[in-house]
Amino acid sequence: MATRIERDSMGELEVPAEALYGAQTQRAINNFPVSHTPMPTAFIHAVTRIKLAAARANQTLGGLDSARGEAIQKAARDVLTGRHDQQFPIDVFQTGSGTSTNMNVNEVLATLASREGVEVTPNDHVNMGQSSNDVIPTAIHLSAAIAVHETLRPALVHLRDTINHRASELSHVVKTGRTHLMDAMPLRMDQELGAWSSQLNQAIERFDSAMKRLCRLAQGGTAVGTGINAPSGFAEQVAQELSEQTGLMFTPNDSFFASLSSQDAAVELSGQLKGLACVMMKIANDLRWMNSGPLAGLGEIELEALQPGSSIMPGKVNPVIPESAAQAAAQVIGLDAAITVAGQSGNFQLNVMLPLVASNLLTSISLMSNTARLLADRAIATFKVREDNLKAPLARNPMLVTALNGVIGYNAAAAIAKEAYQAGRPIIDVAEEKTELGREALERLLDPSVLTQGGIPK
Repeated sequence: MATRIERDSMGELEVPAEALYGAQTQRAINNFPVSHTPMPTAFIHAVTRIKLAAARANQTLGGLDSARGEAIQKAARDVLTGRHDQQFPIDVFQTGSGTSTNMNVNEVLATLASREGVEVTPNDHVNMGQSSNDVIPTAIHLSAAIAVHETLRPALVHLRDTINHRASELSHVVKTGRTHLMDAMPLRMDQELGAWSSQLNQAIERFDSAMKRLCRLAQGGTAVGTGINAPSGFAEQVAQELSEQTGLMFTPNDSFFASLSSQDAAVELSGQLKGLACVMMKIANDLRWMNSGPLAGLGEIELEALQPGSSIMPGKVNPVIPESAAQAAAQVIGLDAAITVAGQSGNFQLNVMLPLVASNLLTSISLMSNTARLLADRAIATFKVREDNLKAPLARNPMLVTALNGVIGYNAAAAIAKEAYQAGRPIIDVAEEKTELGREALERLLDPSVLTQGGIPK
């Protein structure tokens, strides 16, 4: 590979000839061959947005001449197109402040900006008024807020609306309820799906609340939170610039010391993602159970057949989308545990697990966003109800006798349920023999569709 010599404060270093980055990036590449997983592109673009906003702020506040300011902004917009994504190879498991990634972006932007005919340096110009210690926490909040707003929330709304549509279609379907995986009182399918919809609604509410803390930024705190080397008004100007770029409402945090030393908002968001993962796991597992069979399981629904399910059993089809969703949910729960540990790593004035927080947070958002759309489009929207399989066990469900508790008492009802179950007979037939209630009254009291409406049977 052809190389060139680059220099930084530690001396000379060989860098690939075609690379846009310089010596500090190359040192990080050499020092951290850990996971071979670079920082997420969304995070790199967030850092780039900060550099663009900082260049405009520095230019407005008089610290940066217009030629350099415009060159840096042009370079940043070029990076945001995605054309240079391969220029950011530094491993997630790097220095805990994320300094290597900050300098990687600084070096790439300086190279691109210098092609405009003006000398631009990574530290003095691109990084003016900034520190890795406030840029990286700001980028965590910025990238996560954008991802929640543009990707996750719309995906959850789509899944919720898809569920609501199917629930409306299936409001006439009555099925056996189950508690402890055992037969329980009947309910309608729209009620069952409505529970999923409610869970998603509440998850969306929690994300909307978490966004308020995410939109409070560390930028302006510089090295330790005092704002040293940042001009007056810089924090406010950068927040305003980022708001204009994204359409979100960013403000400086009320304490830069808290922003640099803690990751409380990120930990909160990760906790909400873990909660969402539990919702996804619940929906996925319900779908798997309802689809089980087709002959020896519940067989209540038939999920869309998407691919062969076995390399040895011809004709077997598996619930692949719910299985994928459950795995994604498990991964998010695990990533949250790592973020929780990272959130505790704020030693004095700086948290030193910032790259891990950024990577895990964005990975979790991506997993849940993609999973929500897959569940909506490949499972919820397309499953078929096997009403024949629902009706027969519903008529024989011994738990229907619960409706007679207020008429004949719990013990008498329990005896009827036991006899009906052991004899394999419908509850109504046994109840007609064992009580003085007539057939017409029993049909009214034991009507499964009426029982789904709640209240005291009459």
